[in-house]
Amino acid sequence: MKQNPSAKDCVAFVGSSTIRMWDVKKSFPDMNVVNLGFGGSEIRDSTHFAPRILLPLDPKAIVFYAGDNDLASGRKPAQVRDDFREFVGVVRAKLPTTPILFLCVKPSIQRWSQFEKQKEANALVKALCSEGSHLVYVDLIPGILGTDGKPKAELFAKDGLHLNPKGYEVLNAEVKAFFSRR
Repeated sequence: MKQNPSAKDCVAFVGSSTIRMWDVKKSFPDMNVVNLGFGGSEIRDSTHFAPRILLPLDPKAIVFYAGDNDLASGRKPAQVRDDFREFVGVVRAKLPTTPILFLCVKPSIQRWSQFEKQKEANALVKALCSEGSHLVYVDLIPGILGTDGKPKAELFAKDGLHLNPKGYEVLNAEVKAFFSRR
């Protein structure tokens, strides 16, 4: 893979279609950002490709979203945590102090039946993040759920799974809040 020299010292966005569909250059115009998302992926996929695609960039931070495809395909919440731990291990072998932001597994209209598993996976990953240095758990749930405790329809595309531009505003706000504190 030929590296883009401007990608060095970037913030790398890594994960599934939630990342792939995020216009990070538009959302973060004052940051050097690279979108490495690919649709349908699971955490294990990001781990597999990290040595070839992510690590050569030597990013100054990693924004990570994956986990809901994992649960939808039958992986257990503890496996989501363990898979993320493995991803962190691969990254830490080369980038020991690079911050990794784990955007929690978001609830959605289409996968609402998975919400209890998502909450369990999120709690396990949050505990993992609290044990490690330079790991940040980002809770998206308050911004995604309405007062009725269900996903806000106005944040989702017609498929009820992917976010629309208004939904990405929730993610933008959380990521911007992290970088404004740095």
